[in-house]
Amino acid sequence: MSRRGPLDVIVVGAGVVGAAAALAFARDGLEVALVESREPPRWREDAPDLRVYAFAPDNAALLDDLGVWRGVLDARAQPYRAMRVWDAAGGGELGFEADAFGRRELGWIVEHGLLVDRLWAALPAAGVRLHCPEQVVGLEQTPEGDSAELLLASGNRLRARLVLGADGAESQLRGLAGIEAPAHDYGQRGLVAFVDHELPHQATCWQRFLPTGPLAFLPYAGHDGRRSSIVWTLPDAEAERLLHIDEADFLRELGHAFGARLGAIAGVSKRVAFPLRRQLAQKYVSGRVAIAGDAAHVVHPLAGQGVNLGLRDIAALRGVLAGAQRRGADPGGATRLQRWERERRSENALAAYGFDGLNRLFSNDAVAATLLRGPLLGLAGKLPPVTHAFWRRAAGV
Repeated sequence: MSRRGPLDVIVVGAGVVGAAAALAFARDGLEVALVESREPPRWREDAPDLRVYAFAPDNAALLDDLGVWRGVLDARAQPYRAMRVWDAAGGGELGFEADAFGRRELGWIVEHGLLVDRLWAALPAAGVRLHCPEQVVGLEQTPEGDSAELLLASGNRLRARLVLGADGAESQLRGLAGIEAPAHDYGQRGLVAFVDHELPHQATCWQRFLPTGPLAFLPYAGHDGRRSSIVWTLPDAEAERLLHIDEADFLRELGHAFGARLGAIAGVSKRVAFPLRRQLAQKYVSGRVAIAGDAAHVVHPLAGQGVNLGLRDIAALRGVLAGAQRRGADPGGATRLQRWERERRSENALAAYGFDGLNRLFSNDAVAATLLRGPLLGLAGKLPPVTHAFWRRAAGV
Protein backbone atom coordinates (compact mmCIF):
# COMPACT_ATOMS: atom_id res chain seq x y z
CA MET A 1 0.00 0.00 0.00
CA SER A 2 1.47 3.38 -0.99
CA ARG A 3 1.33 6.67 0.81
CA ARG A 4 -0.69 9.35 -0.95
CA GLY A 5 2.29 11.69 -0.97
CA PRO A 6 6.00 10.93 -0.86
CA LEU A 7 8.08 10.93 2.27
CA ASP A 8 11.07 13.25 2.33
CA VAL A 9 13.66 10.50 2.77
CA ILE A 10 13.75 6.70 2.95
CA VAL A 11 16.96 5.25 4.40
CA VAL A 12 17.74 1.62 3.55
CA GLY A 13 20.05 -0.04 6.07
CA ALA A 14 20.13 0.70 9.78
CA GLY A 15 23.70 0.13 10.85
CA VAL A 16 25.71 2.99 12.32
CA VAL A 17 25.63 5.11 9.15
CA GLY A 18 22.03 4.41 8.17
CA ALA A 19 20.59 4.82 11.67
CA ALA A 20 22.53 8.07 12.17
CA ALA A 21 21.24 9.35 8.83
CA ALA A 22 17.61 8.56 9.63
CA LEU A 23 17.92 10.10 13.08
CA ALA A 24 19.63 13.25 11.78
CA PHE A 25 17.10 13.87 9.03
CA ALA A 26 14.13 13.25 11.33
CA ARG A 27 15.56 15.53 14.01
CA ASP A 28 15.79 18.21 11.33
CA GLY A 29 12.05 17.97 10.72
CA LEU A 30 11.94 15.74 7.65
CA GLU A 31 9.53 12.81 7.21
CA VAL A 32 11.78 9.75 7.30
CA ALA A 33 11.32 5.99 6.95
CA LEU A 34 14.02 3.45 7.75
CA VAL A 35 14.08 -0.04 6.19
CA GLU A 36 16.14 -2.81 7.79
CA SER A 37 16.13 -6.58 7.32
CA ARG A 38 16.57 -7.49 10.99
CA GLU A 39 16.63 -5.85 14.38
CA PRO A 40 20.10 -5.72 15.92
CA PRO A 41 20.76 -7.56 19.20
CA ARG A 42 20.71 -5.37 22.28
CA TRP A 43 24.15 -4.31 23.42
CA ARG A 44 25.28 -6.09 26.58
CA GLU A 45 28.04 -4.88 28.85
CA ASP A 46 29.15 -8.47 29.52
CA ALA A 47 29.38 -9.37 25.81
CA PRO A 48 31.79 -6.92 24.11
CA ASP A 49 31.56 -6.56 20.35
CA LEU A 50 34.75 -7.49 18.50
CA ARG A 51 33.98 -4.79 15.93
CA VAL A 52 35.39 -1.55 17.30
CA TYR A 53 36.02 1.84 15.73
CA ALA A 54 38.57 4.57 16.33
CA PHE A 55 35.86 7.22 16.51
CA ALA A 56 36.85 10.73 15.41
CA PRO A 57 35.95 13.98 17.20
CA ASP A 58 33.84 15.39 14.36
CA ASN A 59 31.62 12.30 14.38
CA ALA A 60 31.37 12.37 18.17
CA ALA A 61 30.10 15.93 17.75
CA LEU A 62 27.53 14.69 15.21
CA LEU A 63 26.22 12.03 17.60
CA ASP A 64 26.24 14.55 20.43
CA ASP A 65 24.05 16.84 18.34
CA LEU A 66 21.72 13.88 17.79
CA GLY A 67 21.50 13.28 21.54
CA VAL A 68 23.13 9.84 21.66
CA TRP A 69 26.83 10.42 22.36
CA ARG A 70 26.37 10.85 26.11
CA GLY A 71 24.70 7.44 26.25
CA VAL A 72 27.69 5.92 24.46
CA LEU A 73 30.18 7.54 26.82
CA ASP A 74 28.21 6.51 29.89
CA ALA A 75 28.12 2.88 28.71
CA ARG A 76 31.64 2.18 27.49
CA ALA A 77 34.00 4.25 25.36
CA GLN A 78 37.76 4.42 25.76
CA PRO A 79 39.33 7.79 24.97
CA TYR A 80 42.75 7.56 23.39
CA ARG A 81 45.18 10.38 24.05
CA ALA A 82 48.16 9.29 22.00
CA MET A 83 49.19 7.24 18.97
CA ARG A 84 52.46 5.45 18.33
CA VAL A 85 53.40 4.12 14.89
CA TRP A 86 56.65 2.33 14.10
CA ASP A 87 58.13 -0.19 11.68
CA ALA A 88 59.39 -3.65 12.61
CA ALA A 89 62.49 -3.09 10.46
CA GLY A 90 63.60 -0.23 12.71
CA GLY A 91 64.06 3.48 12.15
CA GLY A 92 62.08 6.31 13.67
CA GLU A 93 58.66 6.47 15.29
CA LEU A 94 55.66 8.64 14.48
CA GLY A 95 53.79 9.91 17.53
CA PHE A 96 50.64 11.96 18.16
CA GLU A 97 49.76 13.51 21.53
CA ALA A 98 46.41 15.06 22.45
CA ASP A 99 48.13 17.84 24.38
CA ALA A 100 49.90 18.98 21.21
CA PHE A 101 46.51 19.64 19.62
CA GLY A 102 45.01 21.31 22.69
CA ARG A 103 42.62 18.40 23.30
CA ARG A 104 41.91 15.99 26.13
CA GLU A 105 41.72 13.10 23.63
CA LEU A 106 42.41 12.33 19.99
CA GLY A 107 39.32 10.13 19.71
CA TRP A 108 37.53 7.17 21.28
CA ILE A 109 37.52 3.41 20.82
CA VAL A 110 33.85 2.40 20.63
CA GLU A 111 32.06 -0.89 19.92
CA HIS A 112 29.91 -1.15 16.83
CA GLY A 113 27.08 -2.83 18.75
CA LEU A 114 26.94 -0.06 21.34
CA LEU A 115 26.68 2.66 18.70
CA VAL A 116 23.89 0.84 16.88
CA ASP A 117 22.05 0.18 20.15
CA ARG A 118 22.05 3.82 21.22
CA LEU A 119 21.07 5.06 17.77
CA TRP A 120 18.17 2.62 17.52
CA ALA A 121 16.92 3.59 20.96
CA ALA A 122 16.62 7.21 19.79
CA LEU A 123 14.69 6.50 16.56
CA PRO A 124 11.09 6.28 17.87
CA ALA A 125 11.15 9.59 19.73
CA ALA A 126 12.49 11.31 16.62
CA GLY A 127 9.50 10.08 14.61
CA VAL A 128 11.41 7.73 12.30
CA ARG A 129 9.04 5.20 10.71
CA LEU A 130 10.84 1.89 11.13
CA HIS A 131 10.10 -0.97 8.73
CA CYS A 132 11.80 -4.01 10.26
CA PRO A 133 12.11 -6.85 9.45
CA GLU A 134 11.73 -5.82 5.85
CA GLN A 135 13.71 -6.01 2.62
CA VAL A 136 13.80 -3.99 -0.57
CA VAL A 137 13.08 -6.15 -3.62
CA GLY A 138 12.35 -3.52 -6.25
CA LEU A 139 13.00 0.11 -7.15
CA GLU A 140 11.13 2.39 -9.53
CA GLN A 141 12.03 5.97 -10.40
CA THR A 142 8.82 7.84 -11.17
CA PRO A 143 8.37 9.01 -14.78
CA GLU A 144 8.08 12.60 -13.57
CA GLY A 145 11.48 12.28 -11.90
CA ASP A 146 10.15 13.75 -8.66
CA SER A 147 10.45 10.65 -6.41
CA ALA A 148 11.49 7.02 -6.18
CA GLU A 149 9.39 4.09 -5.01
CA LEU A 150 10.57 0.98 -3.20
CA LEU A 151 8.82 -2.37 -3.41
CA LEU A 152 9.27 -4.27 -0.14
CA ALA A 153 9.28 -8.03 0.39
CA SER A 154 6.00 -7.71 2.30
CA GLY A 155 4.32 -6.29 -0.78
CA ASN A 156 4.17 -2.78 0.66
CA ARG A 157 5.50 0.20 -1.26
CA LEU A 158 7.24 3.30 0.02
CA ARG A 159 7.81 6.47 -1.98
CA ALA A 160 10.13 9.38 -1.20
CA ARG A 161 11.77 12.36 -2.81
CA LEU A 162 15.12 10.88 -1.80
CA VAL A 163 16.13 7.26 -1.13
CA LEU A 164 19.46 6.77 0.65
CA GLY A 165 21.23 3.42 0.51
CA ALA A 166 23.32 2.70 3.60
CA ASP A 167 22.93 -1.06 3.38
CA GLY A 168 26.58 -2.06 3.37
CA ALA A 169 29.23 -3.24 0.94
CA GLU A 170 26.87 -5.73 -0.72
CA SER A 171 24.17 -3.06 -1.07
CA GLN A 172 20.97 -4.36 -2.63
CA LEU A 173 19.78 -0.82 -3.32
CA ARG A 174 23.00 0.08 -5.12
CA GLY A 175 22.45 -2.82 -7.48
CA LEU A 176 18.80 -1.93 -8.08
CA ALA A 177 19.86 1.65 -8.89
CA GLY A 178 22.34 0.38 -11.49
CA ILE A 179 25.39 1.77 -9.71
CA GLU A 180 28.57 -0.26 -10.23
CA ALA A 181 31.20 -0.58 -7.51
CA PRO A 182 34.36 -2.34 -8.76
CA ALA A 183 36.31 -4.09 -6.02
CA HIS A 184 40.01 -4.75 -5.54
CA ASP A 185 40.75 -7.73 -3.29
CA TYR A 186 43.87 -7.15 -1.19
CA GLY A 187 44.38 -10.87 -0.60
CA GLN A 188 44.46 -9.99 3.10
CA ARG A 189 42.23 -10.44 6.11
CA GLY A 190 41.85 -8.39 9.26
CA LEU A 191 42.11 -10.65 12.30
CA VAL A 192 40.39 -9.14 15.36
CA ALA A 193 40.26 -10.16 19.01
CA PHE A 194 40.52 -8.77 22.53
CA VAL A 195 43.78 -9.46 24.35
CA ASP A 196 45.00 -8.91 27.90
CA HIS A 197 48.55 -7.67 28.40
CA GLU A 198 51.01 -7.13 31.22
CA LEU A 199 51.48 -3.36 30.95
CA PRO A 200 48.77 -0.66 30.80
CA HIS A 201 47.86 0.58 27.33
CA GLN A 202 48.31 4.23 28.49
CA ALA A 203 45.20 5.34 26.55
CA THR A 204 47.35 4.94 23.43
CA CYS A 205 46.73 3.40 20.01
CA TRP A 206 49.76 1.36 19.00
CA GLN A 207 50.51 0.27 15.43
CA ARG A 208 53.48 -1.70 14.23
CA PHE A 209 54.12 -2.20 10.54
CA LEU A 210 55.22 -5.72 9.58
CA PRO A 211 56.08 -7.14 6.14
CA THR A 212 52.78 -9.07 6.26
CA GLY A 213 50.71 -5.99 7.17
CA PRO A 214 50.08 -3.63 10.12
CA LEU A 215 49.26 -4.83 13.63
CA ALA A 216 47.25 -2.41 15.79
CA PHE A 217 46.56 -2.53 19.52
CA LEU A 218 43.61 -0.25 20.36
CA PRO A 219 43.02 0.58 24.04
CA TYR A 220 39.88 -0.93 25.56
CA ALA A 221 37.92 0.44 28.51
CA GLY A 222 38.23 -1.10 31.98
CA HIS A 223 40.37 -4.04 33.07
CA ASP A 224 42.88 -1.66 34.73
CA GLY A 225 43.95 -0.48 31.31
CA ARG A 226 45.40 -3.88 30.46
CA ARG A 227 43.05 -4.96 27.67
CA SER A 228 43.22 -3.97 24.00
CA SER A 229 41.41 -4.73 20.80
CA ILE A 230 43.76 -5.97 18.11
CA VAL A 231 43.41 -5.57 14.34
CA TRP A 232 46.05 -7.66 12.60
CA THR A 233 46.28 -7.40 8.80
CA LEU A 234 47.58 -10.64 7.32
CA PRO A 235 47.74 -12.52 4.01
CA ASP A 236 44.73 -14.81 3.63
CA ALA A 237 46.58 -18.06 4.27
CA GLU A 238 48.40 -16.70 7.34
CA ALA A 239 45.18 -15.35 8.82
CA GLU A 240 43.55 -18.73 8.32
CA ARG A 241 46.43 -20.44 10.08
CA LEU A 242 46.40 -18.05 13.04
CA LEU A 243 42.64 -18.48 13.45
CA HIS A 244 43.07 -22.18 14.10
CA ILE A 245 46.26 -22.59 16.13
CA ASP A 246 45.86 -23.06 19.87
CA GLU A 247 45.77 -20.09 22.24
CA ALA A 248 49.28 -20.50 23.63
CA ASP A 249 50.84 -20.57 20.17
CA PHE A 250 48.74 -17.60 19.05
CA LEU A 251 49.75 -15.52 22.07
CA ARG A 252 53.41 -16.34 21.49
CA GLU A 253 53.26 -15.32 17.82
CA LEU A 254 51.26 -12.18 18.62
CA GLY A 255 53.72 -11.11 21.31
CA HIS A 256 56.63 -11.60 18.91
CA ALA A 257 54.86 -9.66 16.14
CA PHE A 258 54.15 -6.75 18.48
CA GLY A 259 57.64 -6.65 19.90
CA ALA A 260 56.37 -7.02 23.50
CA ARG A 261 55.60 -3.29 23.59
CA LEU A 262 52.96 -3.88 26.29
CA GLY A 263 54.72 -6.75 28.00
CA ALA A 264 53.56 -10.35 27.97
CA ILE A 265 50.21 -11.15 26.33
CA ALA A 266 48.24 -13.06 28.95
CA GLY A 267 44.94 -14.00 27.31
CA VAL A 268 42.82 -13.71 24.19
CA SER A 269 39.13 -13.77 23.30
CA LYS A 270 37.72 -15.67 20.33
CA ARG A 271 39.40 -14.72 17.06
CA VAL A 272 37.57 -13.61 13.90
CA ALA A 273 38.96 -12.56 10.51
CA PHE A 274 37.26 -10.66 7.70
CA PRO A 275 38.42 -10.18 4.07
CA LEU A 276 39.86 -6.82 3.08
CA ARG A 277 39.15 -4.99 -0.14
CA ARG A 278 38.93 -1.58 -1.71
CA GLN A 279 35.55 -0.93 -3.28
CA LEU A 280 34.57 2.45 -4.70
CA ALA A 281 31.21 3.12 -6.34
CA GLN A 282 31.49 4.80 -9.73
CA LYS A 283 28.84 7.29 -8.67
CA TYR A 284 26.88 8.08 -5.52
CA VAL A 285 23.67 9.36 -7.12
CA SER A 286 21.27 7.83 -9.64
CA GLY A 287 18.10 9.85 -10.09
CA ARG A 288 16.42 10.01 -6.69
CA VAL A 289 18.74 7.42 -5.15
CA ALA A 290 21.95 8.20 -3.26
CA ILE A 291 24.36 5.83 -1.50
CA ALA A 292 26.65 6.40 1.49
CA GLY A 293 28.94 4.56 3.88
CA ASP A 294 30.11 1.08 2.85
CA ALA A 295 27.51 1.01 0.08
CA ALA A 296 29.57 3.77 -1.58
CA HIS A 297 33.11 3.09 -0.40
CA VAL A 298 35.02 0.33 1.37
CA VAL A 299 38.58 1.21 2.38
CA HIS A 300 41.50 -0.60 3.98
CA PRO A 301 41.15 -0.60 7.79
CA LEU A 302 44.77 0.51 8.19
CA ALA A 303 43.75 3.89 9.64
CA GLY A 304 40.40 2.84 11.10
CA GLN A 305 38.56 5.43 9.02
CA GLY A 306 35.73 3.42 7.44
CA VAL A 307 32.87 4.43 9.74
CA ASN A 308 34.25 7.95 10.07
CA LEU A 309 34.12 8.47 6.31
CA GLY A 310 30.56 7.11 6.23
CA LEU A 311 29.34 9.46 8.92
CA ARG A 312 30.98 12.36 7.12
CA ASP A 313 28.89 11.42 4.09
CA ILE A 314 25.83 11.84 6.31
CA ALA A 315 26.96 15.10 7.91
CA ALA A 316 27.53 16.59 4.44
CA LEU A 317 24.20 15.32 3.09
CA ARG A 318 22.43 16.63 6.19
CA GLY A 319 23.75 20.07 5.39
CA VAL A 320 22.47 19.82 1.82
CA LEU A 321 18.98 18.73 2.94
CA ALA A 322 18.84 21.38 5.66
CA GLY A 323 19.67 24.06 3.08
CA ALA A 324 16.90 22.81 0.81
CA GLN A 325 14.47 22.73 3.71
CA ARG A 326 15.22 26.33 4.67
CA ARG A 327 14.47 27.42 1.10
CA GLY A 328 11.38 25.25 0.78
CA ALA A 329 13.18 23.43 -2.04
CA ASP A 330 13.22 19.81 -3.15
CA PRO A 331 15.59 17.78 -0.91
CA GLY A 332 16.27 15.32 -3.73
CA GLY A 333 17.03 17.95 -6.36
CA ALA A 334 19.71 16.89 -8.83
CA THR A 335 21.95 19.94 -8.48
CA ARG A 336 22.21 19.62 -4.69
CA LEU A 337 22.85 15.88 -4.77
CA GLN A 338 25.48 16.18 -7.49
CA ARG A 339 27.36 18.80 -5.50
CA TRP A 340 27.32 16.49 -2.46
CA GLU A 341 28.42 13.57 -4.64
CA ARG A 342 31.42 15.43 -6.05
CA GLU A 343 32.60 16.47 -2.61
CA ARG A 344 32.24 13.07 -0.98
CA ARG A 345 33.53 10.97 -3.88
CA SER A 346 36.68 13.09 -4.03
CA GLU A 347 37.27 12.90 -0.28
CA ASN A 348 36.62 9.17 -0.06
CA ALA A 349 38.70 8.27 -3.12
CA LEU A 350 41.62 10.29 -1.77
CA ALA A 351 41.38 8.42 1.54
CA ALA A 352 41.00 5.00 -0.11
CA TYR A 353 44.00 5.35 -2.41
CA GLY A 354 46.05 6.95 0.36
CA PHE A 355 45.45 3.93 2.60
CA ASP A 356 46.17 1.69 -0.39
CA GLY A 357 49.55 3.35 -0.91
CA LEU A 358 50.48 3.06 2.76
CA ASN A 359 49.48 -0.60 2.76
CA ARG A 360 51.66 -1.26 -0.30
CA LEU A 361 54.63 0.59 1.17
CA PHE A 362 54.50 -0.99 4.60
CA SER A 363 53.16 -4.48 3.81
CA ASN A 364 56.12 -5.88 1.92
CA ASP A 365 59.70 -6.93 2.54
CA ALA A 366 61.30 -5.39 -0.56
CA VAL A 367 64.71 -4.00 0.35
CA ALA A 368 64.07 -0.45 -0.90
CA ALA A 369 60.74 -0.15 0.89
CA THR A 370 62.18 -1.62 4.09
CA LEU A 371 65.06 0.86 4.10
CA LEU A 372 62.69 3.76 3.44
CA ARG A 373 59.85 3.12 5.90
CA GLY A 374 61.48 3.72 9.27
CA PRO A 375 63.27 6.94 8.28
CA LEU A 376 60.05 8.27 6.74
CA LEU A 377 58.15 7.70 9.98
CA GLY A 378 60.96 9.25 11.99
CA LEU A 379 61.11 12.30 9.71
CA ALA A 380 57.33 12.79 9.88
CA GLY A 381 57.50 12.53 13.66
CA LYS A 382 60.03 15.36 13.80
CA LEU A 383 57.91 17.73 11.71
CA PRO A 384 55.00 19.06 13.80
CA PRO A 385 53.13 20.52 10.78
CA VAL A 386 53.11 17.07 9.18
CA THR A 387 51.77 15.30 12.27
CA HIS A 388 49.18 18.04 12.77
CA ALA A 389 48.03 17.69 9.16
CA PHE A 390 47.76 13.91 9.49
CA TRP A 391 45.68 14.17 12.64
CA ARG A 392 43.44 16.99 11.41
CA ARG A 393 42.56 14.92 8.35
CA ALA A 394 41.79 11.81 10.42
CA ALA A 395 39.81 13.80 12.97
CA GLY A 396 37.76 15.76 10.45
CA VAL A 397 38.70 19.10 11.98
